Amino acid sequence: MPVNGLINDVFLSCRVQLARAVSRIVPPHDIEDIVQETYVRACQFGAKNEVREPRALMVKIARNLALDRIKLASTRLKSSEDFETVLEHLHQDIDEPFNEVASGEEFAQFCEAVRELPKQCRRGFVLKKVYGYSQTEIARELNISESTVEKHIAKGMKLCVQFMLAQRDINRVSSITASLGASSLGDSK
Repeated sequence: MPVNGLINDVFLSCRVQLARAVSRIVPPHDIEDIVQETYVRACQFGAKNEVREPRALMVKIARNLALDRIKLASTRLKSSEDFETVLEHLHQDIDEPFNEVASGEEFAQFCEAVRELPKQCRRGFVLKKVYGYSQTEIARELNISESTVEKHIAKGMKLCVQFMLAQRDINRVSSITASLGASSLGDSK
C-alpha cells in the first residue's frame, strides 16, 4: 500500500482518538484545525520519510501542534514578552535531540505553575493567556473590575515566571548532583 494510502487509512481510524487527545490541551474551537493539520503534516512527512508507526506519528504531531497552539495563544498579551524570555532562558544549553522533551517538560511546568495560582487569579490568567479573552470580557465573566483583572494577570505572570525559574534551578542542581555522583562512582572503580 502506498504511504499516503496507509496514512489516510490510519488517520481515518484514529481521527477520534486524535481529537480526544488534543481536546485535553486546547480549547474546543481549535481541535478540528489541529486534527486536519496533523493529517497534512503526516502526509508531508510520509512523502519524505519511511513511516513505521503512522498512528504514533500522528499522535505526536497532534500533541506538538496543540502545545504550539497554546504557546502561541500566550503571546497575545503584552506581558507575554516576559514569559517568552523565560522560555528562551529555559531553552539555553539544550541539545537538539532533547528539544522536544524539554518543550513538553516546560509545558508541564507551566501547567503546574498555573495550577498553583490562587483560584480567582488562575481563572483570569487562563482566560487571558489560553483562551485569549480581553480584560473587559474577563471582568464581565468573573464579575470583577478590569483593574482587578489586570492585577490578577500580572500576579499570575509573576508567579508563573518565579515557579518556572525555581524549577529550572532545581533541575540544574539535580543534574549537577547526579553528574557528581556519577563521576565519584567512576573514580571509585
